[in-house]
Amino acid sequence: MLATVLLKRRLVELEARGVLNAEIVLMPVANPVGLGQHVLGQFLGRFEAGSGKNFNRHFMPFTSLLDRAKDRLRSDARENRDLIRELVREQLDAQKPLTEYESLQLALLKLSYDADVVIDLHCSLEAVMHVYTSEAGWPEIEPLARYLRSEASLLATNSGGRAVDETHSLLWWHFQQEIPAGKPVPTGTVAVTIECRGQRDVSYEVAQQDADAIVDYLTYRKAIEGDARPLPELPMPATPLAGSEQFYAPVSGILVHRANIGDLIRAGDALFDIIDPLTDETTTITSNTEGVFYMRRAIRFVTAGAPLGRVTGTRPFRTGVLLGA
Repeated sequence: MLATVLLKRRLVELEARGVLNAEIVLMPVANPVGLGQHVLGQFLGRFEAGSGKNFNRHFMPFTSLLDRAKDRLRSDARENRDLIRELVREQLDAQKPLTEYESLQLALLKLSYDADVVIDLHCSLEAVMHVYTSEAGWPEIEPLARYLRSEASLLATNSGGRAVDETHSLLWWHFQQEIPAGKPVPTGTVAVTIECRGQRDVSYEVAQQDADAIVDYLTYRKAIEGDARPLPELPMPATPLAGSEQFYAPVSGILVHRANIGDLIRAGDALFDIIDPLTDETTTITSNTEGVFYMRRAIRFVTAGAPLGRVTGTRPFRTGVLLGA
C-alpha cells in the first residue's frame, strides 16, 4: 500500500504536466474488508472472517461468454475485443452480490474488466520481489519484471485458484483457444500479480523503488509520455509455477532457517531445521530442486503439515491447484 501511495503522488504530478496518455485507475486499498478484520491486534487480511474464503480466490469465471459471443464475432480484432468487453460488462451488471465478500470482488472486477493491463500488488510474508503471470502474458510483463528487478517470475496459464489476475487473462486465453482464426481475438488484458517482498519490507526507499518501476513500465508501454529508462537485466529467468517446490513441516517444533531469502539453492541443500523442544530431536528439510528460495513463512514455531516456503524450479512436476490457500 505504501508503494501505491507514492505511485499516486507521481501520477498526480505527471497528470498535472499533461503527459498521461492513458486512463490509469489506482486502488490504494484494494481490500478494505480485510483491513477491517483483526483479532488481538493482528490483521487477518488474507481470509474473510465469516466464511474463511481467501479474498483473492474464486473470482467470477467468464467461460460462459464463449457461446454468447462466437456467432457475433467478426473479422476485425478490435471490434471483437470491444464486443467481448461489452459482454463482460453485461455479466457484471447482472450480478446481485449477497455478501460483503462477493460485493468486494464484484467492485474490483467492474473497475478492471476493460483494462489493457492489470497490475495486482501484494506482499508475501518473507520474500524477495517476485511476480506471477501467464505464459501468454509473459512477453508483455517481462519488461515490468526487469524494472522491478524481480528475482523470481513464475508462469502458469491456469494455477487453479482463480485469482484476480488469472480471471482476466484466462478470459482472453479461452477465447483465443476456441475461436477460429478467421475471427481474431486479441489479448484484451494482460495481468500480473506482484509480490512486493515481505510484510516487514516497508520503507520509503523500497516503496519508492517499486513505484518508480511501475512508472518506468507505463512509460515503456507509452501510457506515459517520455523516454523509457533502459531495461535492466532480469536477475533470474522466468520459471514454471508448476516447477516450484513447496515445503511442509513433517513434524512440529522450533523452526530454524538454514538458508536466506534470495539464495540460489541446489538440490540437497538444507533449508530448515525443526527441533523438538522436548526430545531435542532435529529434523532437517532439504531441497529437491535447484532454484531461488523466493518466499518463506514468518513464523518460528511450526506444527506438522504447516507450509514453510518455496524454491523455484525449471522442471514442471506439480499438477492441480498450484497456489496456496
